[in-house]
Amino acid sequence: MEAGNHTEVLEFLLLGLSEDPELQPFLFGVFLSMYLVTMLGNLLIMLAVSSDFHLHTPMYFFLCNLSFVDICFTSTTIPKMLVNIQAQSKAISYNGCLIQVYFFTVFIGMDNFLLTVMAYDRYVAICHPLHYMVIMNPLLCGLLILLCWFIIFWVSLVHVLLIRRLTFCAGTEIPHFFCELAQILKVACSDTLINNVFMYVTTALLGVIPVTGILYSYAQIVSSLMRMSSAGGKYKAFSTCGSHLTVVSLFYGTGLGVYLSSAVTHSSQRSLIASVMYTMVTPMLNPFIYSLRNKDVKGALRRLPELGVQCGS
Repeated sequence: MEAGNHTEVLEFLLLGLSEDPELQPFLFGVFLSMYLVTMLGNLLIMLAVSSDFHLHTPMYFFLCNLSFVDICFTSTTIPKMLVNIQAQSKAISYNGCLIQVYFFTVFIGMDNFLLTVMAYDRYVAICHPLHYMVIMNPLLCGLLILLCWFIIFWVSLVHVLLIRRLTFCAGTEIPHFFCELAQILKVACSDTLINNVFMYVTTALLGVIPVTGILYSYAQIVSSLMRMSSAGGKYKAFSTCGSHLTVVSLFYGTGLGVYLSSAVTHSSQRSLIASVMYTMVTPMLNPFIYSLRNKDVKGALRRLPELGVQCGS
């Protein structure tokens, strides 16, 4: 097939972070290390929460789900990039690219939803402490998670089905290290109006509504804390929100960085750096943020070796 041909495309070319061959071993080492740390950190959080009955509460149930989603999130993009670097190849199949778009959209959407649900959990815990376990019962927690999965599964599926209507030129190059939805639409050879409209509408709705929910939850939390007379009570109540606020700031801050770097500067390199932050750095830091600032999680992690010895004996 020649350039400009609009027949069926079998693969795309991912340009990656750098085309400098001398830089590839360094990138491979850095991203492999970050991926392994991300996997280990989030797996430890999941093991700690599932093995310690003290952590069988709504807050840690949602944290365990967040760790699972972060593992899947990074596994959607990083292994393929590592394989391409090692094989000195830039190719990704057409179907492989669509699968990557689908699951990337699913897991970044779930991150978004889970952070919102966790904010609601903190709101109920601080503003309605006496009714916390009644409101945040196991049935409601399970339904909230299932609703999040249901919404994002269908939104992601529609994105992929709309992409399948598009045509692409042979040898299409994607200036990224994975198949990002916006980048796919930019390199399409056919009209992408419907795709862009759906992308902007869903991004607005699935971005604005969760952010509004988080802001409302924390506005109510601050209002409730202001009515407390004890300074110690205020600190203890708000300290449970510190880790969540840090993760929210990282997630939305890096997401905003990606948008601004691509929309304002039009610099692909800056956009790539911002993308690395929210696809790799944020999921890697989440376990450290939640464990270093939380005595219960640190205690559960310290007890994991003892549990392993007991299981082995």
